[in-house]
Amino acid sequence: MVRFGDQGVPSSHRGGSVRQIEAVLFASGEPVSVDRLAEILELDKPTVLKLAQSLQERLEQKDSGVCLLRIDNQFQMASKPEYGDIIRKVMDMRRNVPLSPAAMEVLSIVAYNQPVTKAFIEQIRGVDCSGVLQSLTVKELVEEKGRLELPGRPLLYGTTDNFLRCFQLSSLEELPPLPEKEKAQEPSEEGEQEEELKL
Repeated sequence: MVRFGDQGVPSSHRGGSVRQIEAVLFASGEPVSVDRLAEILELDKPTVLKLAQSLQERLEQKDSGVCLLRIDNQFQMASKPEYGDIIRKVMDMRRNVPLSPAAMEVLSIVAYNQPVTKAFIEQIRGVDCSGVLQSLTVKELVEEKGRLELPGRPLLYGTTDNFLRCFQLSSLEELPPLPEKEKAQEPSEEGEQEEELKL
């Protein structure tokens, strides 16, 4: 596991900010860049790295079931490998849960506009979609399709082959056409890029 060094973390930041990093990563459900964490917490990047080390050590000392992963220049909360069998059982249970109206709405946005970013979906819906996206990913209806070449390089999402099977489609071309009213409500590509530049 990668370590980041823990010298010189300001005592005024150590306790509260470590918990804030943990909360942000837990709520995100996906990797968050050091730059983004620094922006959210209003700290410099070296301090964020030191706080991440403190969080990693705290999780290890608590004998927690989760750990902190570093993926390139990003961090993510994840379950520890030794609990893989239990997690797989949970995932299997979640796959069999019917889709909620919110999940169907997000899935429709992804299907008709893919590849799309999380910010694009939230711009249409007006609410956070982290949990819904994670649920659709677990059900193998949505998957990551790369990254958008904009600041922060946000993840792109698209539908899977399993999505086609579940909805009895041979290809995305068989999706029924959108009503004109819904088309008019979709944000423009320029609007999407402006939203992404805020990340």
